[in-house]
Amino acid sequence: MKIGIEGQRIFRKKKHGMDMVALELIKNLQIIDQKNEYFIFVKPDEGNSVIKETSNFKIIELDGGPYPTWEQIALPKAAKKYGCDLLHCTSNTAPFFTDIPLITILHDIIYMESSYFTILNSSASTYQKFGNIYRKLIVPHVVKKSKKVITVSNFEKNRISEFFGLKHDHKLGAIYNGVSEHFKPVSNTEEIKRVKEKYNLPEKYFFFLGNTDPKKNTKGVLKAFSDYLKQTDSNHKLVMLDYDTIELNKLLIEINDPKLIDQIILTGYVVNTDLPAIYSQCDVFLYPSLRESFGIPMLEAMSCNVPVITSNTSSMPEVSGGAAHIVNPFNPEEITQGLIEIMNNEAYRKSLSHKGLERSKQFSWLNMAKDYLKLYELIHSEQSKKNNL
Repeated sequence: MKIGIEGQRIFRKKKHGMDMVALELIKNLQIIDQKNEYFIFVKPDEGNSVIKETSNFKIIELDGGPYPTWEQIALPKAAKKYGCDLLHCTSNTAPFFTDIPLITILHDIIYMESSYFTILNSSASTYQKFGNIYRKLIVPHVVKKSKKVITVSNFEKNRISEFFGLKHDHKLGAIYNGVSEHFKPVSNTEEIKRVKEKYNLPEKYFFFLGNTDPKKNTKGVLKAFSDYLKQTDSNHKLVMLDYDTIELNKLLIEINDPKLIDQIILTGYVVNTDLPAIYSQCDVFLYPSLRESFGIPMLEAMSCNVPVITSNTSSMPEVSGGAAHIVNPFNPEEITQGLIEIMNNEAYRKSLSHKGLERSKQFSWLNMAKDYLKLYELIHSEQSKKNNL
């Protein structure tokens, strides 16, 4: 069987969630499958050392212009050229015009939801707006065209089923994401010192992976952190990653605490392999998103033995499995009280850390890859039977 995998953005230096899922899928398929032939279609970029070709995995770099033309023209043309029996598209969208059977990972349909799209128009970046408009136009057609649509949680599966009227459609399934093995507690003093110096980390801090996407609830977290400092004598800082300083100051003005900027550490972009040391040294990981389809960072923090605050909405109760402190993300006061309860109750803090560590062990990229390999074989078998009729 010849399997094509779309991994357009896995070579870019600053990878995001979907890029990491595609990369882990490929890496783990290389471990478990030496029989089938794979063609990994990527866009050339500087991070081209993340995967290597093997005897049955060939990397195809495609220059196809911007995302839409790369996906709609270059990708199906290349998949046909290499004789792919199926094409696995990993990032919510897929090409319209191809006769090759499609498997599409639909990570979420947040951009299809009118309430979210209204928020997006007012506060997201131009890049985010364009990307979501493109997906909003493409995804309904992709759902119809794909042989199988896979999402990342049962919550999101139900949302997709309801939205597209697929309640009894066999084409829809859910396969959980995993957590990478390098996410584990870091105690090595040299490694801790190196990461602290590299990212200017303080001695005591809470960690938040906020960005300008409205669903991440950055404004709510800032309000909760501001109130936490006012209600306690804490000298904790809030560590955030690659966030724009101008946008951050706008939010601080909106919550009437512009001086809070002095208590916030912006690290810039963090290399994925440095994240375990950052997680391991924080006192609480904050993940009170308004809407998520899965929540890999939550599992990463749990794997590093860190207590997590997350939301009672969407997929987060499902993924956290009772191993996190649950809050209403629309109420910053609940986030504040969660921080107070965790920091003032050592037994509770240790209990959350232990439960989280055990919960994270239930998620594996290797198991995800095995599930997809079974799916490839099933679809290929079905297609072969159809062709022989």
